[in-house]
Amino acid sequence: MALFHEAMRDVSPLPAVDRIVVCDTTVSAVPRQQNQYEDEGTQDTLSDHVVMDLEVGDSWNFMRSGISQQTLKRLRRGHWRIQEELDLHGLTRDEARQALSIFLDRCSQLGIRCVRIIHGKGLSSRNREPVLKTRIGNWLMQRADVLAFCQAKPEHGGGGALLILLKNLSVAAV
Repeated sequence: MALFHEAMRDVSPLPAVDRIVVCDTTVSAVPRQQNQYEDEGTQDTLSDHVVMDLEVGDSWNFMRSGISQQTLKRLRRGHWRIQEELDLHGLTRDEARQALSIFLDRCSQLGIRCVRIIHGKGLSSRNREPVLKTRIGNWLMQRADVLAFCQAKPEHGGGGALLILLKNLSVAAV
């Protein structure tokens, strides 16, 4: 307290004013913007019951029929800049499926081409195996807007992440 009084020794109080200053600017209420997905009730059409042949390994990848091997190589080498990412760590299977569906819908609407999905390596799971990895691969294969995906480079998450190339819907709409 002595230090405070010492620091305030040269300070003089402000003169008392018997007026109250009222700010006349009124702020109009802005209604809460609902998330477009709340209105539409985003259709989660991804199924756990559709199992597609997908080998999970070091070179884990997928490309839709009609996509060249060169496109997959470009994706793996980082030809497209990662524009968005979704981290699914700690989510349940159902939460992850819904989050992925909403995320990919939003990316498609915004014309985003390349995204990263982080699913984790499963190091903290019961059997130390990735729980979401194969499910995410199957979910992605069910989406028509997913052209290709591959395991990320080590600096982008390695075996715990995927790089995904989406259709360029903005070109199709023109």
